[in-house]
Amino acid sequence: MRIARVLVDGQPRIAAIEADVARLAPDTHADDALAVIESAGSGESSSWPPVDLADHHLLAPVSGAGKIIAVGLNYVDHTAETGFAQPERPLTFAKYSTSLTGPFDDVIVPDHLTQGVDFEAELALVIGRRCGGDTPATLDDVAAYTVANDVSARDVQFGDVQWTRGKSFDTFTPLGPWLVTPDEFGSPAGHRIYADVDGERLQDDDTAEMIFDVPTILAFVSDGVTLEPGDLVLTGTPAGAGGFRTPPRYLQHGETVVAGVEGIGELRNRFVHRSRITA
Repeated sequence: MRIARVLVDGQPRIAAIEADVARLAPDTHADDALAVIESAGSGESSSWPPVDLADHHLLAPVSGAGKIIAVGLNYVDHTAETGFAQPERPLTFAKYSTSLTGPFDDVIVPDHLTQGVDFEAELALVIGRRCGGDTPATLDDVAAYTVANDVSARDVQFGDVQWTRGKSFDTFTPLGPWLVTPDEFGSPAGHRIYADVDGERLQDDDTAEMIFDVPTILAFVSDGVTLEPGDLVLTGTPAGAGGFRTPPRYLQHGETVVAGVEGIGELRNRFVHRSRITA
């Protein structure tokens, strides 16, 4: 099952997609994708009215996240291209939840702050229940999988030393296009992951090539840290991001990045310099 978050009459609503038919959840479910996953899984969604998603704007499928935990240097080839040593344990950092944006929305680049904006296609996990702390999380605690683009202002990222600010500007985490439940997605390993810039394939790998697999990541990030429903975990990006090419291939005003994971779908986001947006 897939879960989309859409605008209907100006309000965010949740739709459940089964057998390629999208059905609109009732108002009582409001803007809670996780509640819809539970209701739809019980068979309740069969009575919901159909909706054509093509007629509605898709939003980021998670309305908010208390925590966005990301993993860096988690593919062998990507680690090699950066020149960093392969980490002995997952390398984690945080992103602000205000960086979330929709799967087809523009990414607004604060070009007065950065001239080194980069893309990173990633498999993202959505936590479905309170877990972690004293008992590390497992795959059973994942409610759904989705696609993220960990947009990064490289000059800010490495200039600050700490990575959070350069990866957390508003709109710097496109997410979607929907959530895919574990029963439909299957094992998180073995899915093609890729990114195109204006039609040129620059990232192309398989999630099986992660240095630390998803169960290992979950156990690590939740050891001593409580995860809450709706928290996001980004699992790293493969080789090919623009900042590590020779010469660097940073994103320019008006370019479009398509980031995808097999079994989920694609993000398609145009990058727009804030200074060039007219009233």
